[in-house]
Amino acid sequence: MDGLEARELAYFVAVAEELNFSRAAQRLGIAQPPLSRAVKQLERRLGVVLLERTSRKVALTAAGQVLLDEGRRALEGLSAAARRAQRAGGPAPRLTLVMKAVGDGGMLPAILAAYAKEPDATEVEVLFCGFGEQADLLRSGSADVGLLHGRPDLTGLDSEDLLVERQVAVMPVRHRLAGRAAVTLTDLDGEVTPRWAGLPQGGDGPEVRDAGQLMQLIAMGRTVAVLPESARAYAGGDVVCVPVLDAPPTTMLLAWPEQSRSPALAAFVRAATGAVALRTPDVRPLGSER
Repeated sequence: MDGLEARELAYFVAVAEELNFSRAAQRLGIAQPPLSRAVKQLERRLGVVLLERTSRKVALTAAGQVLLDEGRRALEGLSAAARRAQRAGGPAPRLTLVMKAVGDGGMLPAILAAYAKEPDATEVEVLFCGFGEQADLLRSGSADVGLLHGRPDLTGLDSEDLLVERQVAVMPVRHRLAGRAAVTLTDLDGEVTPRWAGLPQGGDGPEVRDAGQLMQLIAMGRTVAVLPESARAYAGGDVVCVPVLDAPPTTMLLAWPEQSRSPALAAFVRAATGAVALRTPDVRPLGSER
């Protein structure tokens, strides 16, 4: 693949996704003959057959499937690099932080305050997203750094664990378990739990796109959710948070595109880890006095 050009890679990816030269040409806004020639030339240069062509269909070979998978990532990487460069070189350089609403473990004000003291600090734009969207926004170049929870797919990203939290069951104030000092996962059997928009896993309850919607649904008695303990900060008087004794701790982590050389990003990572480290003595184990 030495010397592979972005244009010919984009041509091949279009054909491989459409499995039809005519549709691919229309999608690219070019005529079909030059597209066919470009793909044949690519095959000759690589020395492999990428597409099996018959009068009735076009199919990917094993080599073609590999190039499609790798080509998509390469093209996405080029687009992401362009977006990040535009932000960094604009008249007002900025760092875009992506997170779900109330997904900062209560740490964002302290992180931003610490970052403002860094010599390489720049303006921070906070981009709120739905559940599970942070990693994709980082890979696409739409964001520079993100706050994530759990163990998501971090392909193409570097990361740093920031905070480990116990989990609580968030339920309506009139729920049968609301008066308990603590519950177990077994106690929650049979409860309606939310489905997270964009994620394959989830419960059988209403689909939830953001934390504000989730808290409203809980207050209405439509669902019960197990969340990081920092959710307490956003729970109104019509919901309660009860520690879940046997729920595994959840990790909040910081993620950014791998091999990034941005001084502003490096400064943000330093500030975030330092700010959270200062909080560590206040994080108490499950069952301790509050």
